[in-house]
Amino acid sequence: MSANPNVIDFDEGWTENIKQKALDVLEKHLNEGVDKIKGRLFEHKTYIDTYTICYNMCTQRTPYNHSEKLYEKHSETIKLYLQKHVLPALKDKQDVFLLKELQTRWHHHTIMNKWMREFFMYLDRYFVKHHNLKPLSTAGLTHFKTLVYDECKTEVADAMLVIVDKEREGNAIDRTLMKQIIGVFETMGLGGTGEADANGGHAKDALGAYNSDLEEPLLVSTRNFYGRRREEWIAVDSTPDYLVKAENALDQEKERIGAYFNLSSESKVLKVCEEELLENCQTTLLEKEGSGCKALLANDKTEDLERMFKLFNRLDNGLNPMAQILKEYIEGVGQGHIGQREAKIKAAEAEGKKEKGDDPDFVKALLATHAKYVDLIKAHLSNHPLFQQALKDAFASIMNNDVGNTTNAELISTYCDRLLKAGGEKLSEAEIEQNLDSIVELFTYLRDKDYFGEVFRNQLAKRLLNQKSASDDLEKSMISKLKAQVGSQFTSKMEGMMNDLSTADEHDKGFKDFQKLPHEEGKCPLDTSVQVLTTGNWPTYQKPEILLPKAMQPAVDQFARYFKVGQEQRRLTWFYSLGTVKIKATFFGKEKKSYDLEVATLQGAALLAFGEGEELTFTELSQRLDLKTDYLKPVMHSLCCGKYKVIAKNPANNKVKETDKFTPNAKFKNNNKRVKIPMASLDSNVNTKKVEEDRTVNIDAALVRIMKSRKTLGHQALVSEVLEQMILFKPQARDIKKRIESLLEREYLERSEDGNNMYNYLA
Repeated sequence: MSANPNVIDFDEGWTENIKQKALDVLEKHLNEGVDKIKGRLFEHKTYIDTYTICYNMCTQRTPYNHSEKLYEKHSETIKLYLQKHVLPALKDKQDVFLLKELQTRWHHHTIMNKWMREFFMYLDRYFVKHHNLKPLSTAGLTHFKTLVYDECKTEVADAMLVIVDKEREGNAIDRTLMKQIIGVFETMGLGGTGEADANGGHAKDALGAYNSDLEEPLLVSTRNFYGRRREEWIAVDSTPDYLVKAENALDQEKERIGAYFNLSSESKVLKVCEEELLENCQTTLLEKEGSGCKALLANDKTEDLERMFKLFNRLDNGLNPMAQILKEYIEGVGQGHIGQREAKIKAAEAEGKKEKGDDPDFVKALLATHAKYVDLIKAHLSNHPLFQQALKDAFASIMNNDVGNTTNAELISTYCDRLLKAGGEKLSEAEIEQNLDSIVELFTYLRDKDYFGEVFRNQLAKRLLNQKSASDDLEKSMISKLKAQVGSQFTSKMEGMMNDLSTADEHDKGFKDFQKLPHEEGKCPLDTSVQVLTTGNWPTYQKPEILLPKAMQPAVDQFARYFKVGQEQRRLTWFYSLGTVKIKATFFGKEKKSYDLEVATLQGAALLAFGEGEELTFTELSQRLDLKTDYLKPVMHSLCCGKYKVIAKNPANNKVKETDKFTPNAKFKNNNKRVKIPMASLDSNVNTKKVEEDRTVNIDAALVRIMKSRKTLGHQALVSEVLEQMILFKPQARDIKKRIESLLEREYLERSEDGNNMYNYLA
């Protein structure tokens, strides 16, 4: 005892007061079960008395200041309780019983730790802080970790993993208990502080114990569990059935983590599941006979394909194999269409027939296939760039695989012609627009876009000149779509053609007003309409020179006088191969009968060259018309060897020779008064020579443009840049090399002194 009655002796303060009146009582409550106690464990007076004694013992002057001894007794008390009561209680427990006992003992420990800190609060605030010691609550948790947690953590983790596997197998478990035990692992990893981060979770760097003692075994257990499941499922399930199970497993794991594990484990656990259920058997699933990706595509199993996409999208580069299969499958479908076309061509050849210049069924099949897989990628594959590229690569292969003498570029242009021509495809304007959009999509895959452009321009010209276009708006719409894809240079001539025809009404009205002038009135009795075309916009046409009959020449002369007024700088050139004439013809057979013949200008001139019943030899007719033999033969073939034989030929056969004689066919009869007599075009469909010339110009321009910018460049780099700039066609490297040689000869470029593979630009 101290000589000073106001000084508290350590044994008196600790043993007779703090231990007996507070700590022994606390220990007794914990052993009996705190859940049975209603209200606070200690009355307020007991708490204040204990706190005051502790306070006084810590504030007495040396040598009576007992702060250090009290700090030691705090630790000693907790350690003794854990060794005497907690460890023995856990020692013989297993499985869920071990978890329940641990949950109870942990709960008791948190209560004990709390009251110990309450009683020794002054010690914690001053002595601990000033001597840089562990805070009391941290010290208490550290003792639990060292004496209890470290002794049983492996058995506890094993028990938990067994329970997790049971839940995976469909059994019900106590999730609340699991969450509470996981809380112990989390707290042990926090260095004993039990503090949370700003978001209410635990900081990642403070989860050391949870990560090493529970999460790592969980990942191993998860890998083993789903490795077994994978082998079981893959052996008996189709790919769609397997993927349904895999999807459900992943959803369940995500939900399980959210229910009682730390959320930081979610990505790790799911990655293990993805590796075991998807990555380790991806090739097997994709290529499984009868149910793999190819089979799903063949059977239009869009829901299964969508699930496959979502699951494999979880893997790094997981979509690449699926996209490759899609590409190969679409290519296969396209090659099937090409095979059918090839079979039709061979069948026609076997029958001695020529290959048709159009194949609408083939183009429609390509359009339907393209639309189908565009929709599939948009609706079920999230319009993912990998699958867009797969579709692009597949159709680039299909569209540039030509069979027969007609290229795919010609076929799709000819299908456009059917859509835009009056009397072609029986579709509404909206349906035609939709088809045109689809055609332009196919057009983008062509390597030789310039060839398509030349074919399309020729067909556009025929529609416009022959007034066969269904709608000017649709024509302009198609040109606009092409312009949006490849630029205004590609469509400038097409737009010029449309502009030429838009001014036709002005010329027509102006010419009619000119005909009414006093000095012109009555000079031309024919109803004449002339289309004035800008030469540079239109395809190149044959220009046969002909001596027009007296009935036709006044119309030509009068329009020439009209056009000359105010337009002296423009030169008018007549293309008689393009015009049409309406002739009233009377045939004197057994009975006199008249017909209205609609013919080409050259046909009309030939008909008007005959007098009534007059017979002319081929040579006489050629001289009378001043028309070359090469032009006259197809004209006469159309009049005497075609469907409507308005001219009789001697000898009567289907070939026109220069020794033949011709006379109007008095026996000609037709049920229709109006007869339209077709004639084969004098012009080839596509001027391939012009296409090649344009390509040469484009390559030269690109080479000069690049070298002017770069000044000096290596051969391979120059070729690569030219290829990048060629939008309308893809030249071969050897073609580019030829153009480089040409520019070297013409001294636009020179070889660099640094080496033959380097070029310099010459200004």
